[in-house]
Amino acid sequence: MKKIIRNGTIVTASDMYCADILIENERIIAIGENLDEHGAEKIDAKGCYVFPGGIDPHTHLEMPFGGTVSKDDFETGTIAAAFGGTTTVIDFCLTNKGEPLQKAIDAWHAKSKDKAVIDYSFHLMISELNEDVLNQLPSIMDKEGITSFKVFMAYKNVFQADDETLFKTLVMAKERGGLVMVHAENGDVIDYLVKEALEKGQTDPIYHALTRPPEAEGEATGRAAQLTGLAKSQLYVVHVSCAEAVEKIAEARNKGFDVWGETCPQYLALDQTYLEKPDFEGAKYVWSPPLREKWNQEVLWNALKNGQLQTLGSDQCSFDFVGQKDLGKGDFSKIPNGGPMIEDRVSILFSEGVKKGRITLNQFVDIMSTRIAKLFGLFPKKGTITVGADADIVIFDPEAERTISAKTHHMAVDYNAFEGMKVTGEAISVLSRGEFVIRDKKFVGKPGTGNYLKRARYNQILKPTDEKMTI
Repeated sequence: MKKIIRNGTIVTASDMYCADILIENERIIAIGENLDEHGAEKIDAKGCYVFPGGIDPHTHLEMPFGGTVSKDDFETGTIAAAFGGTTTVIDFCLTNKGEPLQKAIDAWHAKSKDKAVIDYSFHLMISELNEDVLNQLPSIMDKEGITSFKVFMAYKNVFQADDETLFKTLVMAKERGGLVMVHAENGDVIDYLVKEALEKGQTDPIYHALTRPPEAEGEATGRAAQLTGLAKSQLYVVHVSCAEAVEKIAEARNKGFDVWGETCPQYLALDQTYLEKPDFEGAKYVWSPPLREKWNQEVLWNALKNGQLQTLGSDQCSFDFVGQKDLGKGDFSKIPNGGPMIEDRVSILFSEGVKKGRITLNQFVDIMSTRIAKLFGLFPKKGTITVGADADIVIFDPEAERTISAKTHHMAVDYNAFEGMKVTGEAISVLSRGEFVIRDKKFVGKPGTGNYLKRARYNQILKPTDEKMTI
């Protein structure tokens, strides 16, 4: 059935204007004033912004970690994402050394089959890059449309790859049109600091942060950026948490290196003191990189404003406080790393960013959707409101107020990291390819309706040298 969204203010990464949107067969087919179409359903967006659907480039749904599995799967995770105004997620597919890449991809397809309520895609982890793996990649990129590859510089003896693997991955990506993503922390140094702390009997959650200092993140970020420049390749640094890492990304971009940076809502709104909460509650805030001293928040906001950082991911990886996080009682290194962020990513960026004058409305759309679509081969099908694009649309009330709480969120986890935080701005209705998933703040979607997305290869739509310090 055709739909017309009327009376709203359309906001994209570059424009803001009042117009109607006509939707048919999953796509936007017309944008204009006073559109009318016989038999079309009329949707009134008066008083609301109309945004392109959010894209979350960083999720870990139903992911094994530390002897357990993250709580939100592709059903609960994508429902929560939709409530927050996200219509596409890109999840990380973990591989095992010595096993065919397709085996891991098939496992992720099995996890997501008949579950997702919004569209989704996969990144692929690279833990080794030998001739066998290299030979598999062209068909994976063509067949699966997976064009982004994750390399961990941390989690020694679990996920961590060496510098040779990272450099080979960068060279491969340059040759074949992939985008390399790094978790940038010095895993060797962290491993030493963790062992030292435990030997001293320092076992509380706060030591998770103290053994993963910002210098370790800054060093790894700088090393990855330098290797990118050497390979003349392209790099995307995930979950940037501190000034040291921002500085290295800015330095690389000023040299003309093709380096991009993502931060997350937890680093914009929470700080290291949360890990000091009594009765082991600090474990709720254990993820990597850890929360930093509060002053880093303004550094991150300024980096988003001036273009040193470009995107916001959730790093969704939820574990229950009771029964999962408490596996690390008496040993902080055994606390499953991750938190529930997927639902509140967009609201926090709007409330703390736009409402407080830290970023503009156009920057908000760019950071939570458009730039991600461009970097990960989804634009202009996703990430914007234009004729021909998928009708992934969020009707957003900029004045709605709510208090974030586990009592009202839609994730499967037993706590909310932002518990008690008051935010302004809320997704009222959300459409995925022209069909309501959320309508008047109620879930009306259906598991299994989300499509797997094959993505285009990285084509350097935007380069750091084209932008300098502006958006």
